[in-house]
Formats: sequence, C-alpha cells, structure tokens
Amino acid sequence: MEPDLLALMRSPGVPSALESAFADAVEGAEHGDGTSSRLLDAAYEQFCRVGVKRSTMVDVARLAGVSRITVHRRFATKDQLVEQVVRREFRRYFDRFIVDIQEAETAADRVVLGFVSSLRAIRENRLIGGLMTAEPDAVVPSMTGDGGRTLGVVRRFVASRLRQEQLAGLVAADVDVDVVAEMMVRVSASFLVIPSQVIDLDDEAELRAVARRFLVPMLGPPPAPHA
Repeated sequence: MEPDLLALMRSPGVPSALESAFADAVEGAEHGDGTSSRLLDAAYEQFCRVGVKRSTMVDVARLAGVSRITVHRRFATKDQLVEQVVRREFRRYFDRFIVDIQEAETAADRVVLGFVSSLRAIRENRLIGGLMTAEPDAVVPSMTGDGGRTLGVVRRFVASRLRQEQLAGLVAADVDVDVVAEMMVRVSASFLVIPSQVIDLDDEAELRAVARRFLVPMLGPPPAPHA
C-alpha cells in the first residue's frame, strides 16, 4: 500500500507528522543520528525527483549509498520513512517562521511577515510545494479532509505566537487570539490549495498589502502607548 500523507497526518490516537513537528519546534528538539539524517536527506532528494508514489526503499538506499537492510533498520516501512521526511520539512517550516518574524518591529509587521513567509516557505519547498503541484491528491486531502486536524495544528502554532504578543501588551486583551489564528490560517490555506486569479502569490509586495489590509485589523486597535 502506498504511503498516504492524509493517513500520516491523521492516524487515530497517534500524533501526526505535523503535530510532532510543531512539538519539536516549540521544544527545540533534535532527532536522529548521522545515518538516519543521511537517509532522510536521500529520501528527500528521491521524493523531490520522482515523487513519493514512484519511490521505493531500494531507491533511497541506492541514493544514500547504503544497503536496503540499513534503511529498514532505521525505518521499518516506507510509511515511516515518508512520515519522518515530511515531519522534518514541517519542523523546518516552523523554525523558519519563528526566525522570519523576529525581523519585524511590531505585532502588525509580524503578522504581515508571517503570512508572506508561510506562503513562500510552503510553495517554494521542493518536497511539499513540489508534491502540491505534481501529486496534489497526496497533499491537499491532508489539509482539507482530516476533520480540520492539520489546520488545527497550525492554528495552535499561530495562536501561541499571538498570545505572546497579547501577554506583552502588543495586542488588545479582548482579542480572541484563537479565533484570529483560525481565520488567518484558513486564509493562508485557501491560497495554497485553491489558485487565485486575483492575487499574484509570487508578488510579495501584493501579499504584504493584502495581509496589512485584511489580516492586521483582526488584531484590533493598537494598544494605547503607556504614559
């Protein structure tokens, strides 16, 4: 049976690859030894070249320069290998997001930068972005057909960042950051899974303008400066 990213994202009772990546980013956790990292690198390259469905464990072993047995010692099944590769890419996405928004000076600027950074990071990712183009049936269902679980993970991530802004007095206390995060994530997800005929997703200036006009007002009026 072919690995299904939808199944990887929503296995009942088991943290999904996205949930695990989020936990890793929050905790700053690192995983794996040198051989595992080498295999994940090879799998990433293999999946980017021909896609997940057409790749085999033998292909990954050959690209990594190891035996098939070595691959199976680290990853018992192809499903497990795919999950770890996807998990690592989402971990990198979360890490990149955190770094990118640190460049902004205000909460509004961080919302704008976070929106642009998120779309760019996912669309330009060779694996995730490539699969969304070449094998959308393997990726899009994981975002839209899992009962909201995948979007829920990203929402919690965004909400945690907005809550930090609120605790710092940079977002009004009466703003429901969970609802705001939900709306922001859904807007971003819609651009990823449904091509826009109005907004050019390759034009960062246009994306920044959209975020500032429609997303920033969700934060409410800026808190009054302290006297």
